Amino acid sequence: MSALQSFANIFSVPDLRKRVFFTFLMLAIYRLGAHIPTPGVDPTAINEFFRASAGSLFGFLDIFSGGALRRLSVFALGIMPYISASIILQLLTVVWPYLEKLSKEGEMGRKKITQYTRYGTVLLSFVQATGIALWLEKQTAPGGAHLVPHPGWAFRLMTVLTLTTGTIFIMWLGEQITERGIGNGISLIIFAGIVVGLPRAIFTLFDQIRTGNISILTILFVLVFMCGIVALIVFVERAQRRIPVQYAKRVVGRKVYGGQNTYLPLRVNTGGVIPIIFAISIIQIPYYFSNFIGADWMKRVAGSLSQGQPLYVILYAVGILFFCYFYTSIVFNPTDTADNMRKYGGFIPGIRPGRKTADYIDVVLSRLTLVGAVYLTFVALLPEFLASGFKVQSIPFIGPGLDTLLPRFFTQGFGFNFYFGGTSLLIVVGVAMDTVQQVESKLVEHHYTGFLKKSRIRGRRV
Repeated sequence: MSALQSFANIFSVPDLRKRVFFTFLMLAIYRLGAHIPTPGVDPTAINEFFRASAGSLFGFLDIFSGGALRRLSVFALGIMPYISASIILQLLTVVWPYLEKLSKEGEMGRKKITQYTRYGTVLLSFVQATGIALWLEKQTAPGGAHLVPHPGWAFRLMTVLTLTTGTIFIMWLGEQITERGIGNGISLIIFAGIVVGLPRAIFTLFDQIRTGNISILTILFVLVFMCGIVALIVFVERAQRRIPVQYAKRVVGRKVYGGQNTYLPLRVNTGGVIPIIFAISIIQIPYYFSNFIGADWMKRVAGSLSQGQPLYVILYAVGILFFCYFYTSIVFNPTDTADNMRKYGGFIPGIRPGRKTADYIDVVLSRLTLVGAVYLTFVALLPEFLASGFKVQSIPFIGPGLDTLLPRFFTQGFGFNFYFGGTSLLIVVGVAMDTVQQVESKLVEHHYTGFLKKSRIRGRRV
């Protein structure tokens, strides 16, 4: 069956067709809001300032906002406050018994945690919008123009109100997509913000080729390399370690339950992209403080933690490794899994139920997490290398010698932006796979072939 026929089946199911159209409508509204500027700022000066900051943290965050941060639109904060609030609530679930109890109460408990996440989003948006308003008043563009022509409390209040409202509206759009559309709404909003910048990045590459800054051979090599990275991401995101589980037979009345063989799937990359977001957020804290404090020692610390510096690379890799294990320990509890298996008569062949089973699952999960952490570190450091290389010159004693011996592309990079980086590809490929999987599930529910090539069932009217 052809791929065109598979996509045509999507629009043959009325319910799925409505969901797809609704999703596109919500994403269109999101993209429209990303072009509405925040009152009180100079658009030209803002554009010049963020063009000069393209390789810093702002360039990284601007991708997730779909260019809204660069334009300082009403959606400048993007969906990051919501993601931060969700992560904080997940962390608090481990240390706060009240939230832990709510997480085990089923649908009602999840609704309560979602409500707290919304409150946290509003609070974080308010704090971040206040910091942005105060920070913008002190900044000037490379040409010397002030980003805020008329600073004061009127601008601060308007900026806080506008940016906070914009984030709340994006949160509402994401929830509507999840409920009435197709796919995860929050993930699709981030996906749309990244994908919308790809055409501009491609045109920039063509300009660099035309001006002779980058050779065609280099472009072909990088494109082949990126295809390999996409294949690696698809492979690892789909990879699982399946632990065999057997259930003993139980006789209840006249019925026999159990006696089946199944498996416990453990993902190689349990944390997804969250460890990367955690690590980059922690590392960039000195950069934030250096902009507000202005002390020389703080600027030196921020400089040593800038993109491509050895200390930045080391702490970034260690941070990803730490948060991979930390987040995995939050979302997966081997002891609870072993207790549930024993409760329903399940056991791993060759492993004693109870504590031994929990220890065995914990060892397997630890090894998988190490593999996933190494994979995430490689994917996260790839954009840093492509953008600016690794600045080995600042390494004590051996730095200048290494800088002379190593090739120029290793120390200077290729000058590519984050759109061709592994973090963006990880999000885009992961969200695309999850969305296609949901579409396939909807097609199977309506007895359509969808993306299943071997099936001959054409479907029925609903």
